[in-house]
Amino acid sequence: MPLGKAVREDGAGEEEHNRAVLVSVAEFDHGVNLRDRPGAAKDTKRLHRILTKLGFKVKIHTDPSSEEIYSLFKKESQQAVRDCFLAVLSSHGVDGHVFGADGQPVRLARLFSCFDHAHMEGKTKLFFIQACRGAELDDGVEVDSAGSDVPEVTFSQYLSVPMDTAVMYATAPGYGAFMHPLGAVFLQTLCDLLEKEGGRDLELTRLLTRLSHRVAYTFQAKGQALGGKKEMPCFLTRMTKEVFPFAKPEKQTGANGLSATSLVSTVPSKSTCIPSMR
Repeated sequence: MPLGKAVREDGAGEEEHNRAVLVSVAEFDHGVNLRDRPGAAKDTKRLHRILTKLGFKVKIHTDPSSEEIYSLFKKESQQAVRDCFLAVLSSHGVDGHVFGADGQPVRLARLFSCFDHAHMEGKTKLFFIQACRGAELDDGVEVDSAGSDVPEVTFSQYLSVPMDTAVMYATAPGYGAFMHPLGAVFLQTLCDLLEKEGGRDLELTRLLTRLSHRVAYTFQAKGQALGGKKEMPCFLTRMTKEVFPFAKPEKQTGANGLSATSLVSTVPSKSTCIPSMR
């Protein structure tokens, strides 16, 4: 049975591919006290196009409920994958949780733990979380935030991340993540790096560091209400080797299997600022 209001799957054949799942909540059920998110569809459309070009078999799930999200990730964790599984979750949220279209919280630690088993051992698992992790912004700002009714998250969220997994959040704990009708600054910047700025050829931790730098140093909200507010993505990783999940096969020659401690730092270049938030 399809999950959510719309499910779309693209990719070739039955052979094993790298796989991507895009979960986007743009419209909430009637009676749920959370704002709709008009920019989410633009993020999903662009991510779908880019990831498909990079060889991922992509599935899109639009406006699923909390239980549907749990079921989806449990099912996906059992599917065959070549080298890399990638998930994007885009919704309102608080630290440690995102919200389904029914307004119920989805515990991220539970989703991560679905992939902690022998079938996914040695595979690269990537999670990009576009959601607020708190409400450290002025009242009335259009951000991906909800109230603080969900219990405070403990260190168990981090212990739930399996080996060979990286999780990147749009913002730091306690802070809001910006959403705009043209798309989220975090996800649109990721798309820029993968599509036209050489990010696809970077080792994973370098790519994530460059993404953090780009958002932190080139984005600044405008308008009377926001007045120079910033966004600082952050990530945690339990990678045990260098990986190039978005590179062409020839780019990976001689790189796989190296210790993550052998990474060399890089200085990201500046780019044009994403359009300001409202």
